[in-house]
Order: sequence, then structure tokens, then C-alpha cells
Amino acid sequence: MPHEIEKKFYSKVILFGEFSVIQSSMGLVIPYTLFDGKLTFRRDNTAVMDPELKAFSLFIKQLIDSNQLNCQFDITSFEFDISQGLYFDSTIPQGYGVGSSGALVAAIFDRYEQENHSTLDIAKLKKIFSQMESHFHGASSGVDPLISYLNSPILIKNKNDLGSVTIPKFPKGKGGIFLLNTKRSRKTEPLVNLFLEKTKNERFNGLCENQLTPITNDCIKNFLDADMKSLLENFKKLSEFQFEHFSPMIPTLYRDLWVEGIKSNDYLLKLCGAGGGGFLMGITSDFQKVKRVLSAHEIRLLLSF
Repeated sequence: MPHEIEKKFYSKVILFGEFSVIQSSMGLVIPYTLFDGKLTFRRDNTAVMDPELKAFSLFIKQLIDSNQLNCQFDITSFEFDISQGLYFDSTIPQGYGVGSSGALVAAIFDRYEQENHSTLDIAKLKKIFSQMESHFHGASSGVDPLISYLNSPILIKNKNDLGSVTIPKFPKGKGGIFLLNTKRSRKTEPLVNLFLEKTKNERFNGLCENQLTPITNDCIKNFLDADMKSLLENFKKLSEFQFEHFSPMIPTLYRDLWVEGIKSNDYLLKLCGAGGGGFLMGITSDFQKVKRVLSAHEIRLLLSF
């Protein structure tokens, strides 16, 4: 029986940059240790082949056979382990925008890639992960697996310039950034395709470049400077922009809640990942009050300030 593999790979949260990073904005992504996954073998000695891993191995083999995969991958061992009951034991909810496929790709790469990992720089890793994760999303930036693999916050300055970044120590206060669970999963690919289709419209594309990108970049700068007063102001601009221009990505049942937050200033909401379901992200200057205001919903504190 093959030995068990217990290294954990965590989920991720895009703090800022969903959709706009596809254009030219900065992005800030952090590991989210509430959820994780690991490669392991079934304990009951039944070598049940995991259909998802089997399909993924066929995709990897195609990349290898056509000389497209930019790394040395031990496909033979991967296929053998799948035949012996290998599976990805994960608590990461699928279709929630927290990187379930990214963690899976990172775990498989870590296990079966044969080069000296220390010689692979972030740009090359991102390119490899983009290739591998495209199996799940049709197109992938490679950032989700990168976050899980490095287990480090990543600041994306542009498509070719990204690296690890330190999250600041925030002053102790009543405020917080939180996740709101819509309790409905969604598929990333159609939402990304919808955004790309919308950007073909000159007016929408201009709005993204001239309004959304600067707002997103300001949010990231405020966050990294621990300037929470300015962050709350810019988060409101982001929330208003997304409500006006990204309405197809906002679950219908949460639109009134979204508007109520903007009007009351008790909290502000934005998309977390592609939208359409999964988690929404919120910010508030008084988290205890928001827990009461949103008591009908499942909310999780991400960080306090």
C-alpha cells in the first residue's frame, strides 16, 4: 500500500482585484487557512479510482505528449497512485471562489513535479499553474495554485510582476473584513467569460480601466498601509461600482442587502472571486453591530482592525 501524503494546501481569498486584475489592476490574494485539502489514499484498502483525478491525469498527459507542459512531471507515478485509490481529501467548498481547484493543483504539483523546486521562480510557477489549472476553468491566471503552493500572500502588480508581500499589523479596533456565505455554489468559467465578453464593449472597458482599476489599486494601497479610514472610503466606491456595472455577478437574493449596506454605511459588500454565489466579502467599522444586523446570514471574520 502506498504511503499516505499528509501535507496540507490551503484555500485562498482574493482581497482585491477580482476581474479587474484580468485587465491591468493590481491584485492582492491571501491564503485562507479555514479550509484545506491534502492528497491521501483511501483507508479501507479499496482502490477506487477518483474520476476527477483520472480526467486531470489525462489532461496532464496530453500536455506532456505535446511538449506543452513547462516542467518535469512524473505522470507514471501519478497514474499509478490514482489506480491505487489516491484522492484529494478537501474541506474547501467547490464553486465558492476560495480556490478548491487551486489547492488541488498545488498539491499534485508538489507531489509529482520532479525539478528542484527552489530553482523555480514565481513567474515560472505561475505559468505552470496556469497551464495545469486551465483543465478546471478553461482559462486560469495560475494565481490560486500559487497562493496554495507558497502559502503566502501575493501582491500582483501586473501580469508579469508579482511576489510575496507582508500583511501589516492592524490597530486593534471594532472594525473587520468578513466573508458572507451565500450558501450557493457557482462555476467560475461562465462568469469570467461574461466579463471578457463585456470588456469588448468600449464603454464598459473604459469604465474598468479608468474607474475600477484606480479604485482597486487605491484599496490595495490603503490596506497595505493599514490606512483603514481611506480603505473604508474606497471600498464604498468599489461596492457602488460593482453594484452598478457587475450586477449579473451579484446573486439576486443579495442585491437588496448590498444596497442597504451602501445606504446605511453599517457595512459594505463586494464580490469575492467571480461572484454568482459562493462568498461575498464585506467590511465594517463595527463588526459586533454587523453580526446583529446580518444575524440571518452566516458571516466569518477574516481579519479585524
